Parts: sequence; structure tokens; C-alpha cells
Amino acid sequence: MVINPTYLAQRSRSSVNWEDAKRRVLHSYRQWLRSAPEIQQMYSLNKPVSELRTKMRTEFERHRFVSQLPVVDVLLFNSHTEYQETLNYWKQLPHVLKYFRADEDPTAKLPQNFMQGFLEGRN
Repeated sequence: MVINPTYLAQRSRSSVNWEDAKRRVLHSYRQWLRSAPEIQQMYSLNKPVSELRTKMRTEFERHRFVSQLPVVDVLLFNSHTEYQETLNYWKQLPHVLKYFRADEDPTAKLPQNFMQGFLEGRN
């Protein structure tokens, strides 16, 4: 297998207006949904494709009410970076499964403050 680091590479850019940002977000969302079966097969996940797509949707819905255009651009850049790393198989299985940890383990939440996390032994 030949490694091509420029596979799925895009130049980073800023959105011109809200319509452009919306178009870019929908494009990114559709890319993620279309790649769900490939991600499931590539990482040998024991989860159905529908659950992967639901998780992808919740990740996009988390940022639904962002009201600043530069923040949307940064989120789009991060989304595409995650997408490229996932489909190029630059991630390992634990990196992909971290998105499902909170669903499977109800105690897997972030500590309320630094000291609590430090005393629990979290880094």
C-alpha cells in the first residue's frame, strides 16, 4: 500500500459569508456520512453504520448555534483534519473509539475542576 499524504488534502480558507459557510458545513457533513461504511470496515468497528452516522450527527449538532464566522471556519478546518486523518488510517482504534466512550461508560465525564481531575489521577 502506497502512502499518499496529500490524499484528501485541502487548502485552508475562510468563508466569504454565511451562505458559503453553510455550504461548506453541509459538504463536510455529507462527506462524513458517506464515509461511515468505509470507516466501519477500515477500523473493524463492532458498531453498526447507523450508530456511526448518529454519532457524526451529534458531533455536528454540538456546534449548531455557533454565531461567529471565524469560529465556524476553525471548526470546519478541524473537521476536515479529523476526516483526513481517519480515512488515511493515521488514527488508531482507540482514537476512533474515544467518541463513543461517554455513551458506553456513564462515569467517563470530565472532572469539574483541575484539582478533582488531579486527585483522580487523570492527565
